[in-house]
Amino acid sequence: MAILLLASPFSFAATAPEPAGGTLRHALEQPQPTLACAAPAVHLTETERAALLEFYRQHAFAPVWQAGARLAGLLEQLEQLSDDGLSPDDYQVATLRRLGQQANGQAAHADCADLLASHAYLQALRHLAWGKLDRASVEPLWHSPQVQPPPRPTLPTPQAATGLDDLPATFTQARPQLPAYANLRRAWAELRRQPLPDWETVPAGPLLRPGRSDPRVPLLERRLAAAGYLGETATSTRRADASGERYDPLLVDALEAFQRRHQLQPDGVLGPATLAELNVSPAARRDQVRVNLERLRWLAREMEPTMVVVDVAGARIAFQRNGEEVWQARTQVGRPERATPLLKSRISHLTLNPTWTVPPTIMREDKLPEIRRDIGFLDTHQLRVLDYQGNTLDPHQVDWNDPRGILLRQEAGPKNPLGRVAIRFPNPFSVYLHDTPSQHLFDKLPRVFSSGCVRVEQVVRLLDYLLEDASPAQRARFEEQLASGRTRDFGLPQPVPILLAYWTAEADRDGRLRFRPDMYQHDARILAALNSVRP
Repeated sequence: MAILLLASPFSFAATAPEPAGGTLRHALEQPQPTLACAAPAVHLTETERAALLEFYRQHAFAPVWQAGARLAGLLEQLEQLSDDGLSPDDYQVATLRRLGQQANGQAAHADCADLLASHAYLQALRHLAWGKLDRASVEPLWHSPQVQPPPRPTLPTPQAATGLDDLPATFTQARPQLPAYANLRRAWAELRRQPLPDWETVPAGPLLRPGRSDPRVPLLERRLAAAGYLGETATSTRRADASGERYDPLLVDALEAFQRRHQLQPDGVLGPATLAELNVSPAARRDQVRVNLERLRWLAREMEPTMVVVDVAGARIAFQRNGEEVWQARTQVGRPERATPLLKSRISHLTLNPTWTVPPTIMREDKLPEIRRDIGFLDTHQLRVLDYQGNTLDPHQVDWNDPRGILLRQEAGPKNPLGRVAIRFPNPFSVYLHDTPSQHLFDKLPRVFSSGCVRVEQVVRLLDYLLEDASPAQRARFEEQLASGRTRDFGLPQPVPILLAYWTAEADRDGRLRFRPDMYQHDARILAALNSVRP
């Protein structure tokens, strides 16, 4: 009888032979089995044991990986997880290779290798499809009751059971079917195979503007050349012109290209924000790509064919119809101290010609200090003082050092910070999308100007997509109510899903990477978890 190499509280009878697959079934029916043949030993959770039990039940408890080259095929796919930013070491590749070599004629080695291989197989498919980490613990995404997150699978999917004879297709199918994931994976696969470059950091100093001279310029030239922003021709031209420490147009063009690829104002000025991004190490950039591959594994499960997607870090918004992006525009999002929350909800209605009731945080931190300095601030900014029942109060009768039970409200109009329309969706953060009179700020980068809400450029274009299913009569009523100047709520013909998400690296279809500053400082937490959590 084969003795399975498991450190668990059960034992096998030595007097009667087990039926085919009996040792596998017997092992998996024990509470909390441990795969002691792994190095270190793998302790199965109840969820993992249940998944393996169901997987082998689907195969009549027969060994799965002892048929021909199947184990070799699995090892090949596990090795390729490196191109997904996952570590093959987390899936016991070295141990499985060793056990596969030792299993010749030794049932104990063969059975243990089979269980360990199946465990690695199921874990790898689940991590590809859902992410390695528990998102809620590192970067939570709030869901409205109408859009509950899809449950993470605990048992093997049908493709896991039926895909053993075409493992490349099975692993490909498990990966997110998002072009954004495929593009970033392709860029990462190329990046990780390159030698890690080593470049010097550029020290801090005064603002470096075009045409000026600075002793840091030769170092800046080397840094931009090392990253591919300054070609050999430009470098040779600078040397021929004896540019030296002069910040000339060739170098300005190179820095502007760097700024565009790093979500910075492309003004050619070397200031603190650009300097910080220049001095991110090559290793840290690689980690940033790995972090965002994990994010895209999470986001793939949140995507719906038709929806609004707000790219918070990139300060962009897009409307997708049937899985295709049909419109996009720039946005302004929350400052780091008042971050735009990450959430998924459904757009339910519009507020036309909205009034603006000042949120408590803005009133406490922004408005009250101004009012205490000059009560005329209220008239200048057309702010009314109300009680909680909506009654107008005399601002001169309010104790502004300790105001209680009051609201500040700005009526609809051209100076209202919400513009002509607010786009509403259920959430506990009191955030929404809205128009803005501050159109000039869309030309700035980074566009972090709001107190958490999302200001949308060309919001009327977005309204056209949200009202696609409106009848001619509904559309006429919308236009009439918008033109009236009166504040009215207008229900959408069909609620539209909306996702406010955050990612700091992406790639185009040609594999060109683009980075954004991690303005909310989320990346480090995800990276630490990726590096510490082992399956």
